[in-house]
Amino acid sequence: MKQLVLKVHPVDNVLVALQPLAKDQSIQFEDNSYILLEAVPAKHKFYMQDMAKDAEIFMYGVLVGKLTQPVLSGTRMSTENLHHAAEPFQFKPYNYQWQAPDVSAFANRTFLGYHREDGRVGTANYWLFIPTVFCENRNLDVIKEALHNELGYADTPKYKAFTHSLVKAFEAGETIDPNGLIQLNASIKTSNRVFKNIDGIKFLNHQGGCGGIRQDAAVLSKLLAAYADHPNVAGITVLSLGCQNLQSQDLQNDIKLHNPNFNKPLYIFEQQQSISESDLIARAIQQTFVGLIEANKQTRQPASLDKLTIGVKCGGSDGFSGISANPAVGYCADLLVGLGGKVLLAEFPELCGVEQELINRTIDPAAANKFIHLMRTYNQSALEVGSGFHMNPSPGNIKDGLITDAIKSAGAAKKGGNAPIVDVLDYTEPATKPGLSLVCTPGNDVEATTGKAASGATLILFTTGLGTPTGNPVCPTIKVASNTILATRMKDIIDINTGPIIEGEKTIEQMGIEILEYCIQAASGLEIPKAVLLNQDDFIPWKRGVSL
Repeated sequence: MKQLVLKVHPVDNVLVALQPLAKDQSIQFEDNSYILLEAVPAKHKFYMQDMAKDAEIFMYGVLVGKLTQPVLSGTRMSTENLHHAAEPFQFKPYNYQWQAPDVSAFANRTFLGYHREDGRVGTANYWLFIPTVFCENRNLDVIKEALHNELGYADTPKYKAFTHSLVKAFEAGETIDPNGLIQLNASIKTSNRVFKNIDGIKFLNHQGGCGGIRQDAAVLSKLLAAYADHPNVAGITVLSLGCQNLQSQDLQNDIKLHNPNFNKPLYIFEQQQSISESDLIARAIQQTFVGLIEANKQTRQPASLDKLTIGVKCGGSDGFSGISANPAVGYCADLLVGLGGKVLLAEFPELCGVEQELINRTIDPAAANKFIHLMRTYNQSALEVGSGFHMNPSPGNIKDGLITDAIKSAGAAKKGGNAPIVDVLDYTEPATKPGLSLVCTPGNDVEATTGKAASGATLILFTTGLGTPTGNPVCPTIKVASNTILATRMKDIIDINTGPIIEGEKTIEQMGIEILEYCIQAASGLEIPKAVLLNQDDFIPWKRGVSL
């Protein structure tokens, strides 16, 4: 018989429904019996005892909320009876002990990556187009259509063929059923690519570079510099208007600041110095083509697993995310740390409530205090405009069992594993130390993945319980489902299913090992994540304003 409920941590006073539970159903757990006073959907929780108003509720072993009214044992947790609460946090000396998992099975493993002259190793080989200002987005779109169609990177032929079939049916006088099932082949074809060793030509369209405040342009420059210097990038073409706040020279200065030994091909075109728009576009295409010829000479070569940098992210989370997908990714993260690799845990609004645990795990007191400063400053900026970290859960999160931000955060933090924290990075700061680092980003899916890539993630493990169709232009993004229903329904975007953990068929450790195996294959170009297949190249710079 499958397990009906789960108590995540010994001190918790709620139980998680692993299956839909009916009103008046009797639940046996350990030595106690519970009669449900209302139906409890799968992923939701119910209280284990009678409690008074303001009673503290614990899950994952931490405070996640306080009752807004008295409740009886068997009552479903909801926004009507619980509000967010979290323990205060501060720096205090703490001797954190960690036992790394057994990594002997991976000790001599390698992946096939692109070796850069500075010693880093990419999991892909991309050419990057960067506009210094939004005025150049249209020119990038024109170049993208030309290069993608002619060089074999376009994902539109299947949709063009489908639309063509609709036109033909209409011209023939046929009736088109709007509700008919559509079958499309979403597979990627690499056989028609001109450059076999170029995994893609990527375009960082954005809405910044001018207007706003000068600080916005300065932050954007650092972000774009980090992408130019990314180990998955072979060369860069920059399009600039000329009069914008973010000057081309500023970008070049930030690239050199990010990496003093930067020596990749970097082609810059100023439209206001060009004869015409068509001349600008033609010259950009021609010089890029020459650069692609050289970049295509690079091939994948073996590299040890300590050269991997994995960003861990969750989005479209549900009540199972913190029980299946996130802990499994966390075990994978611990394995990689044990192998000498780097792991990046970000989304600071989704670390609310677990700050003290993370502070206690931070090796360097200066880094711990940096984390405290970033968290408090970030939350205060949200409070000043009438929001706050407590308003982070989305309607979809709440509907699927994440009632407070502390519940969401406690589960979200699990994807970082249990390793000591070696560094705390502000937005766009590069990860340089082996081990687990914290990176300051919003929880917003695309802003967070954009920030992880800027800090050097060469793969991103993205967990989801509801399904999130997003990716990153330069960092292959691997989708990990928290439940089998999602993995089956949205199989076109999901790469790995951790539902067997919920179903009692696999352990967290077994799934963590499987995830690392997939990462090795994806890093070698032998597995292509669905986000890459679908060209989900989402890129949103963070202006450092209030974004949760």
